[in-house]
Amino acid sequence: MIEPLRLACLGFGELARSFTASWRGATPLAVTAYDLKLEPPEEWTAMRAAMAAAGATAAPTPADAVANAEVVLSAVTADQCLTAARSVAGALTQDAFYLDVNSVAPETKRQAAALLGPTVRYVDVAVMAPVKTKGHRTPLLVGSTAADAAADLLTRLDLRYRMVADGIGPASAIKMMRSIVVKGIEALLGDCLLASRRAGVSEAVLDSLAASHPGFDWRGHAAHALDRMVVHGARRAAEMREVARMLADLGLDPAMATATAARQQAFAALGLAEAWRGTAPADHAGMADAALQRMIDNPASPAGPTAPVAG
Repeated sequence: MIEPLRLACLGFGELARSFTASWRGATPLAVTAYDLKLEPPEEWTAMRAAMAAAGATAAPTPADAVANAEVVLSAVTADQCLTAARSVAGALTQDAFYLDVNSVAPETKRQAAALLGPTVRYVDVAVMAPVKTKGHRTPLLVGSTAADAAADLLTRLDLRYRMVADGIGPASAIKMMRSIVVKGIEALLGDCLLASRRAGVSEAVLDSLAASHPGFDWRGHAAHALDRMVVHGARRAAEMREVARMLADLGLDPAMATATAARQQAFAALGLAEAWRGTAPADHAGMADAALQRMIDNPASPAGPTAPVAG
């Protein structure tokens, strides 16, 4: 009988839940987990239930979660990456693997590795596609100073990875550079849709975009962009602030990344995520109108000025 691999999850959001769900029944694991949402009373019950459904044992602290782990999966928000590493520094067993999947700047990853120390095998992991559909088989880019040992582990975990560096930083750099475009297009489409709906010309604008770029589903992508920003905008904003840090580290102007972060945060601040849970409007027009109406209802909204929704 194969002994289950002892895995600890720091953060138990979409990625950790998707990975553990798809691993279950395929890869023998003994999972412990910690998430900040175990602490606020209003979130405690839901988070415990999610962990139990995944077969994970809830831990009272990060250090308790990783105490006997062979592998740690750090999947927190970008702004918590260093805090997560700091919270378990000294608690990990020697030669434990630390899979850092957080979307942060290369320098942030290097700082996290330094916090954990040389006895921990740190693995820089960049997640290159949404995790909901493929779970642990989502494409990954990977780098590590313990590349050979990391490759053996990732193969054992049935992960779909490509080793891009014998070190920390390049894998995350590729992901973060890509985010300049991916998250930037989302923000631009969001602004375009809100403005064109307000002006009453959204269908004509989308027709014009389709004519200029045939083969691209602008309507479908617009709806997807609005949904992602409303539901995950705060997380995306934190990632884009890390992109801005990366650009500054390279001596480049981070203005575009900073602006994208602000727009992603503004859409999240509309507070539509709960209203859309399971019942999001089916198309870009319904989503844009809901966002515009929320601005009208809340004149102080950071997403933009208010005005009646155009017909």
